[in-house]
Amino acid sequence: MKWQVIPGSITAPQGFLAAGVFCDLKRLGTGKGSNKGRKRDLGLIVSEAPAAVAGMFTTNQTCAAPVKVCVERVGGGVAQAIVVNSGNANACTGGQGLRDAVTMTALVARELRLPVEHVLVGSTGRIGVPLPMENVREGIHRAAGLLGRSPAQAAEVAEAIMTSDTRPKQIAVEFTLGGKTVRLGGVCKGAGMIQPGMSPTGARPASAPQPATKRGLHATMMCFLTTDASIEARLLRRCLQEAVALSFNRITVDGDMSTNDTVLLLANGLAGNPCLKGAPRLAAARDLRLFRAALNHVCLELAKMIVRDGEGASRFVTIRVTGAKTSTDADAAARAVANSALVKTSWHGGDPNWGRIIAALGYSAATVIEDKVDIGYSLPGGRKVVYGLKGGQPTRVTFRQACAAVAPKEFDLHINLNLGRAEAVLYATDLTEAYVDFNKGDVTDPASLGG
Repeated sequence: MKWQVIPGSITAPQGFLAAGVFCDLKRLGTGKGSNKGRKRDLGLIVSEAPAAVAGMFTTNQTCAAPVKVCVERVGGGVAQAIVVNSGNANACTGGQGLRDAVTMTALVARELRLPVEHVLVGSTGRIGVPLPMENVREGIHRAAGLLGRSPAQAAEVAEAIMTSDTRPKQIAVEFTLGGKTVRLGGVCKGAGMIQPGMSPTGARPASAPQPATKRGLHATMMCFLTTDASIEARLLRRCLQEAVALSFNRITVDGDMSTNDTVLLLANGLAGNPCLKGAPRLAAARDLRLFRAALNHVCLELAKMIVRDGEGASRFVTIRVTGAKTSTDADAAARAVANSALVKTSWHGGDPNWGRIIAALGYSAATVIEDKVDIGYSLPGGRKVVYGLKGGQPTRVTFRQACAAVAPKEFDLHINLNLGRAEAVLYATDLTEAYVDFNKGDVTDPASLGG
């Protein structure tokens, strides 16, 4: 292992401060998962020095006001602060919503004496409800006065961004670049409305399909990353794009893409390593490979935390498609299976129903030839695969043996289309009664409808 896990998440890197406060932003509907009393609902992340910045954003054609602000400002390559709230998505709120998002950044800029264009903003919660800006204003003022670098203050932000999440999600790692100790940390949130397909500008295409926004309860995946590594902004963007493609764009809980999906990465260079640039020499190339690997690891671990905390989920399934004609085919096959309600409910029941799986493969956009398909299960990362289907025909594996293969809370599903060399991996959940109960709400009780 070329890095070690350390405490502190977003405040582990040098020069980063954080704070989270409660300012009562859930004006309409708290939702079952977000009805947590005085849970913090506004967070602030600040770098003590201007930082290179990279971002990835939802490709949903209905995107929230804070996403629009961030897309524009990230293009400048420099940022120094992020303000984020939960309980209100500030999406589908028109011109007022856009003005409110800009105002949030202006309030932070004034409190911290920063250029307003160096402040970024994120929101998550219910769609279509105006932000209670007096509460936001007070929350930003208090958070600015509470900034600190302790792990506890990083954890405050991890809590502040939660909506239907049942637990905070955070990680940090430490490694060496150019003889200097470098740290990289992150927090994220997400449990429902999860099938991100992000791109650097929010423009399509991205490495995921773009389903319509679901109505009713609303959730989002958001991730905020910090590092004290020195790296130029253009290269940082390429690294983040790769990391997201291998992590957040490879997960699904319910097949729904949010209006607010956002990943932001700040790199302030305070570690003092030789700056990583686009055409590095040999030694710097090794450092760049290590930085990319560490970033990929952090993003993937955070993405898996989202799936494991999926709304109502009881199983974590890694879908491994091999033998596809093209990468697009491999991805389409994996997503058809991962988002099939019939497949997901069978996983919940512990039923190794390969019939539902091959049916989903058949209606996917991938090229599939029935008598070439293999389907089997294994333990996570396991080499011993129990195949229920080989060459499109049932094997001699007994029903009891197949049930035992899918009994664990985590397992791998192996699908070989035997048509080429392309492959894909997707991380998914089962579908439970708890998910339906959580998301249906009760129209006679507005407190059950937000989130």
